[in-house]
Amino acid sequence: MNETIRVQTFDGRELTLRPDSALSLAQALFLAGPFRGLPLCSGLGRCGLCRVRFLADPPPVLAAEEKRLSAGELAQGWRLSCLRPAAPCSLALPEPRGEKPYATAFTAGPGPLSLAVDLGTTSLHWAALAEGRVAARGRGLNPQMGLGSEVMSRLAFAARPEGAAVLRDLVLERLREIIRDLPARPESLVVAGNPAMTLILLGLDAKGLRGAPYRLDYAGGDVRELAPDLPPAFIPPLFAPFVGGDLSAGLAALMLAPGAAPEYPFLLADMGTNGEFILALSPGELLCASVPLGPALEGVGLRFGRTAGPGAVELFDLGPAGLVPRFIDAPPAPGDTPGLTGPAYLSLVSILLANGLLDASGRFTQGDTPLARKIGHGLDREAGEPVLRILPNLFLAASDVEEILKLKAAFNLAFSRLLAEAGLTPTALAAVHLAGAVAEHARPADLERLGFLPPGLPPRVRVAGNTSLAGAELLAVDTDARRAVLDLPKVVQAIDLTNEPGFDARYLERMIFRHVS
Repeated sequence: MNETIRVQTFDGRELTLRPDSALSLAQALFLAGPFRGLPLCSGLGRCGLCRVRFLADPPPVLAAEEKRLSAGELAQGWRLSCLRPAAPCSLALPEPRGEKPYATAFTAGPGPLSLAVDLGTTSLHWAALAEGRVAARGRGLNPQMGLGSEVMSRLAFAARPEGAAVLRDLVLERLREIIRDLPARPESLVVAGNPAMTLILLGLDAKGLRGAPYRLDYAGGDVRELAPDLPPAFIPPLFAPFVGGDLSAGLAALMLAPGAAPEYPFLLADMGTNGEFILALSPGELLCASVPLGPALEGVGLRFGRTAGPGAVELFDLGPAGLVPRFIDAPPAPGDTPGLTGPAYLSLVSILLANGLLDASGRFTQGDTPLARKIGHGLDREAGEPVLRILPNLFLAASDVEEILKLKAAFNLAFSRLLAEAGLTPTALAAVHLAGAVAEHARPADLERLGFLPPGLPPRVRVAGNTSLAGAELLAVDTDARRAVLDLPKVVQAIDLTNEPGFDARYLERMIFRHVS
């Protein structure tokens, strides 16, 4: 009897893995190498990218697999490995669809270097600086993605024996790879990340973040050694259990950069896997809150989702003939199914909502114009759920709409709760700064239509882009800004949304494509 996991890769190699009851099959494959680089949803059963074909005795089909795999694929033994234990079996892997890290060429001469890093739950962005200017940039998936796609699943893996060390080593090795491609070793390093990613990177115990009542056992604002072969790392201040150095770095970019003159009050909303919010009433009065948004905004966990990169759909427009995809750089090769970024999903759902093909509850309808009815001819069912076919081999599933609705409800809740705490109406805001790599592509008008933002606010929305990285760049080269950012925790008041009475009711009230104050 086979007591191992026997793996045939797409290119003919054979691997033998040890079963491990503490891991899912996808995690075991990720740790062994074949899945490295894939944006897996790690047990959510949504993205379908962890599919494997059992060569003998395929396990019974699960409901989530019926939504992601066709009847023919299921009959051939295809299953989702993130839903299966790492138990003895024999399987074959398809050709991987991983996304490779991207970097620009270095554009500066010799001289002292600094490295700024935005360590997100889903992605890792970096910039190398020489003589105070950015000389190279890069981005890629957080190399931990195969072991948990959002904060709590990452923390759960870290709680396993040696789990935290595995996660830490993945990021340390990625930092080493980045530095090896630079012309010289950076003399300084700034790492801005949410508290969970920060604690794991530093090798600190994150148990205070794993369950309520949450607590923050490390406040940042100091320099730490990551490893003997890496530069010492400055960690920006952490404000609250789920509001971290990415937000303090973002505030530094908005408030402390040379020439910065923000109008108050303003809201900074970092639209990442963990949504982090700062309401700045004045330079000396800040309110912060966080709410889990999940990885859908970064294209992870959705049926055709992917992170932003060449060939992915950035946004959808509506033309005379119907839906028109707008690709990043260039369309994919003929025959390839394009992936959709988070902003592409937002724009798609926004268009369908505006044209009566979705109702406010997120259900598909027939449309109320000739063009809408033409698009509505794509309404169908796939693997037992309603879908709208929009491009060859590509459709929007009802379950994807539900994921968009969930993150809208969470964003809406944090937005309205912070304003209520300050006694402000949305019209009192001088600006709303949308931050995060995702925000670079999102359209404020789509966010208004979907209910993330209240009506009339888009003219005051500023698409700030990756403020966490911009702030890390500033803190890497500006000693005055670094000193000033250490004072921010003194003026921040944290609001714990998830532990407040009535949180669930307020969240469910906002499960509608309309802003709820």
